[in-house]
Amino acid sequence: MSLAKLLQLASPALPVGAYSYSGGLESAVEAGIVKDAASAQQWIGDVLEHSVARMEGPIFLSFFSGSFDELNEKFLASRETAELRAETVQMGYSLNRLLKDLGVGEVPVEEPSFPAAFAFAAAHWKIEPQDALQAYLWTWLENQVMAAMKAVPLGQTDGQKILLILGERISELMPKILSMKDEDMGNFAPGLAMLSSQHETQYSRLFRS
Repeated sequence: MSLAKLLQLASPALPVGAYSYSGGLESAVEAGIVKDAASAQQWIGDVLEHSVARMEGPIFLSFFSGSFDELNEKFLASRETAELRAETVQMGYSLNRLLKDLGVGEVPVEEPSFPAAFAFAAAHWKIEPQDALQAYLWTWLENQVMAAMKAVPLGQTDGQKILLILGERISELMPKILSMKDEDMGNFAPGLAMLSSQHETQYSRLFRS
């Protein structure tokens, strides 16, 4: 049953509001940086490798053996803009509320981030941490591609091609995440941070971040 539970956590049907966020991607479209399938794949792949895998990935794994409160605060502090912080807090709140309704319990922190709530559910259902992390990264990747399909816009075939290519990169990144030390962790993505800040006052937009 752990596989079924993992698929449930990674499903786009999970009612956490992920569809309403672009994680800064919409600003990249507005700026003309992302304008077609190739540039969308480049942008999403770079954020995955240089930001998500270097900060969210190792922190996510640490939730299975470390202090939820300390790690959650560390992750929230790594969000460089108000929108990116609000995104993970809102999704974390929604998942935490759902887990309570499902009888799983509540994340033992006041303001759970999305990775904290995701890891909490996976641990409760005895899902292997590495499997849970791959599902978490896939969830992020799929949401980014769906956002690109709406904002660029891209066709469904283009979206599936990006998922196929970048999905393989998740497997390639796993050994790096598993061996990453604290001093190697980082969320240095100034382009993403600046574009995310600009999105807060962007005149026309589809997404909340």
